[in-house]
Amino acid sequence: MDILKTYHNNKDIIDKTPLHKNNRLSRKYGCNIFLKREDLQLVRSFKVRGAYNKLLRLSTKDKQKGIVCASAGNHAQGVAYSCSILNIKSDIFIPENTPLQKIKSIEKFSNETCNIHIIGCNFDECLYNAKEYCNKNNKIFIHPFDDMDIINGQGTIAVEIYEKIKPDIIIGCIGGGGLMSGISLYSKHINPDCKLYGVESENCNAMYSSIKKDSIIKLENCDTFVDGAAVSRVGELTFDICKKYLEEILLVNNGYLCKQMIELYQDDGIITEPAGALAISGLSKLDPNIIKDKNVVCIVSGGNNDITRYPEINEIALRYDNLKHYFIIKFGQKPGILKKFVNNILGPHDDITRFEYIKKTNKSLGQVFVGIELSHPDNLQNIITNLEENKFNYKYINEDELLMSYLV
Repeated sequence: MDILKTYHNNKDIIDKTPLHKNNRLSRKYGCNIFLKREDLQLVRSFKVRGAYNKLLRLSTKDKQKGIVCASAGNHAQGVAYSCSILNIKSDIFIPENTPLQKIKSIEKFSNETCNIHIIGCNFDECLYNAKEYCNKNNKIFIHPFDDMDIINGQGTIAVEIYEKIKPDIIIGCIGGGGLMSGISLYSKHINPDCKLYGVESENCNAMYSSIKKDSIIKLENCDTFVDGAAVSRVGELTFDICKKYLEEILLVNNGYLCKQMIELYQDDGIITEPAGALAISGLSKLDPNIIKDKNVVCIVSGGNNDITRYPEINEIALRYDNLKHYFIIKFGQKPGILKKFVNNILGPHDDITRFEYIKKTNKSLGQVFVGIELSHPDNLQNIITNLEENKFNYKYINEDELLMSYLV
């Protein structure tokens, strides 16, 4: 089959990534959890598999024209690296919200073979501009997912999995759908009984929504927090393949996703980007009886996470666990009021993480923005009871999205 041929054609360039059994997750879910470590590719993402396969198969004439691609970051790195190996000139378009770490990696791998265009507030605007540029300059467009050469390249991951074990379940992230399309085509060909699941963020779920409607739709609002999978419209090819072969699309909350990223970092020493932790986050959405004692493979699709994002990721995870809470409190401008707050409001193991005046209302009162990290979620009710008993005028703002986005 094409994917097996692709694997043998590309194996001297594309790293064969490890398949690690994770004992922590295996104990937690009562099965054998294996992590396919695509974060350990040279470009720290599976995307290089499809990009290299596509560029390798271009005609000499098309290679001489030069290529154009649009990407949220990882496809761009794969294209830049492949172009440097194959000596192809490229123009790479990335949206304005692309993390700086990914931009620097694109520059590093390009080896002066590419021009980088940062344009568009999201992937769709970026894609539109890339195609316009490509048409005007008579270049070859390299789609990030809706191309059979790309899909076959991503499918080589499945070849490596089956060389090691016979999986009962494979779980991978869904952005445009190229990864799970390629894995599905190979897996269903040699092992029809293997169950396949895709995972999306519940705030950007183009494949889930399209399959539910039985027609490709474009999301009007697509949260870009999971930047590596923030696609508002999936591909024609990938829609048909995923609809045919995937058991289900699992949706996960960004807060739970952040919690998994923190646990992977602290407990396993694995740095993932948000999209890279989607598959592992999807485990919690499966019926425990379905996965019990089974061989389950989770694709760790990418590790291109800017270290400066970890404070935000940790913040979201703490709020998801109900351990981080924010209040606006009227404080009297007199000696001893802060001491009273610390002694009478907080529990013995709770901590103030933010404390700043946001507005002086008059000489005797001031609005204070307070962030509190709790030792246990149940402590929140104690905090609120203590505030009321001690006559503090307060507003709890965790559920006020406008205020939270402005202040936090």
